[in-house]
Amino acid sequence: MSQRDQISIGSQSILWVAGVGVGLLTLAFVLGVQVGKQSAALRRPVQKGVEDELKELPEPLVDQLKIFEGDGPDKLVPTPKVDATAPKEEPKSEAKPETKATDKPADKSTQTEAWTLQLLSTADAAEAKKTAEKAKAAGFATTTTKEKGQLKVRLAKSADRAAVDKTAEKLKKAGFKPFAVKAE
Repeated sequence: MSQRDQISIGSQSILWVAGVGVGLLTLAFVLGVQVGKQSAALRRPVQKGVEDELKELPEPLVDQLKIFEGDGPDKLVPTPKVDATAPKEEPKSEAKPETKATDKPADKSTQTEAWTLQLLSTADAAEAKKTAEKAKAAGFATTTTKEKGQLKVRLAKSADRAAVDKTAEKLKKAGFKPFAVKAE
């Protein structure tokens, strides 16, 4: 065989083949990315209408929307407003321990300071109603007052600080986060 029968590849040919290979790989990558985006877009759920979104609202939010239908916060919060100085019947579960604590004679400094527990302060009437109902179900009478645009759910009964602290422990066990406030 002669030298002419052998195939020789020059450096320019090698660079040209390598460049075409890199170009083809880049094209394959870009096309793969585009195909992946298209298939992901096709698997995406159909957009929901406004009516479907309203049906999926959580229940408290639906209650909040009732305010705009004409039911004001006073109609949504059925707990009675009670004067802290007026005598009040207590639920059976709370009457015995707290009656004993308030019937004890105390010194004048303790008698002048009446305390109660606040369970919630919110502008949301539905949330205030829900908290008041939860407290009532747990055996605690509440009152809801409106101060400075906030609905405040508090225990209806006031007592000395020690009795209020004992009641706070019971409320914490029932899932509330109460804090003591001076009764008005």
